[in-house]
Amino acid sequence: RPPAPPPPGAPTARILFLTDLHWDRQYTPGSAAACPDPLCCRGDPRQGPGAAGFWGSYSKCDLPLHTIDALLAQLPNATGHASNGTGNDGGNGTGGFAAAYWTGDIPAHNVWQQSRGDQLRALRTVTALLRARLGGLRVFPAVGNHEATPVNAFPPPYVRGNRSAAWLYDAMAEAWQDWLPPAALRTLRAAGFYTAQVWPGLRLVSLNMNFCSQANFWLLINATDPAGQLQWLMGVLADAERDGEKVHIIGHIPPAHCLRSWSWNYYRIVNRFEGTIAAQFFGHTHLDEFELFYDEETLSRPVSIAFIAPSVTTYINLNPGAPQTPDVSPQTAQSPRLTVPPAAGYRVYEVAGPYPGSSHAVLDHETFILNLTEANAAPPGAAPRWRRLYSARQAYGLPTAFPADWDRLVRRMQDEEPLFQLFWFHLHKGHPPREPCGAPCKAALLCALRSGRAADPALCRPLRPALPFPHILQLWHQRRLC
Repeated sequence: RPPAPPPPGAPTARILFLTDLHWDRQYTPGSAAACPDPLCCRGDPRQGPGAAGFWGSYSKCDLPLHTIDALLAQLPNATGHASNGTGNDGGNGTGGFAAAYWTGDIPAHNVWQQSRGDQLRALRTVTALLRARLGGLRVFPAVGNHEATPVNAFPPPYVRGNRSAAWLYDAMAEAWQDWLPPAALRTLRAAGFYTAQVWPGLRLVSLNMNFCSQANFWLLINATDPAGQLQWLMGVLADAERDGEKVHIIGHIPPAHCLRSWSWNYYRIVNRFEGTIAAQFFGHTHLDEFELFYDEETLSRPVSIAFIAPSVTTYINLNPGAPQTPDVSPQTAQSPRLTVPPAAGYRVYEVAGPYPGSSHAVLDHETFILNLTEANAAPPGAAPRWRRLYSARQAYGLPTAFPADWDRLVRRMQDEEPLFQLFWFHLHKGHPPREPCGAPCKAALLCALRSGRAADPALCRPLRPALPFPHILQLWHQRRLC
């Protein structure tokens, strides 16, 4: 049975969602924002144009710690946050949060230089910052692919000794012990995944999506279920179904970006437990998108959606452009005018709260960005101002935010070009590339939005314009950034 909107007066809850922070401890304001290395904004300061901004830069750059701290400091739950007394707290969202979901990728992109010590320093520093700024708010983390070194290298739990991932999981369990119960810490230490209760009636599952990653060379040994995680997941969901709980699933890498066998098995699990899984939340791509799940019999009835939130970091392998905003008039929909600046972002989900019969489903989400041009031009010492970029239901005209609404949005975008261009604008946190998204790009993106599992051409057959699936796969590969 599809979820129902909450009855009038029923409680709702706001969940802070952070992903892909990518703290660069060598970020240097004034250094070169363009360089031949895979990561820039480091090294000696320089004079003139092209210098890294104090709060961040739109280039091949990650973020300094003071920008992440500034983000956390202006949140309603933040320690030391001063409300402006208007009820909207400066545009960063009304009211406090019931919980925070944090889906990994803590270190920077200088993967060729990183040691285990570097990764543990990033883990402990950013965890301590979240704990200090968010106070008693419960944070539920997930493991990203950049937490390990070498990057993406997550051996299955049966690998022991120095080659195992125990050095990382043990440090995570120690750093996160105030947020998670003992049972969750035990499976976290074993293989980097866990389950815990968010509030009565709602259970969280944090998956270690590195056990499905196409870039994890350890999966050449066993790519089906290398850590027994899917089998464990089915047990958790069966228990939740028996106990009348709903489940939120969080993870780093979205399911359709996984190896095919793992992805298709996960898709089948989501189908089996569609009445128990209330929501799915992922990151990794640095973009603002989603993946729909359909019933396996007809591939036409939407049963679930995996929300993919944009990154906190500005790092993205696209050509930097002038500040941009969309012009959604039909005459200019193919070429948005350039007026809104590059940004770092975070997400807030509104979900059905704890009441008898609650769906605990996502009711809406809001995305917030930092105007880097404005922040870097402000006088020294001025706090940066984060602002709401958009609300999903308001921007896209959704009656609710259930899977069927997002399925209808995909179908509407086939014919409503201004609506698609607005989505393209939001996809890039308000800073799309200069090159417009033409027909092949559009076909590939709409196909991706319908694809909750990897490499299934059947999911894209209902779409127009038709594009050969090998061409779609090629376009997907070109736009994957991490």
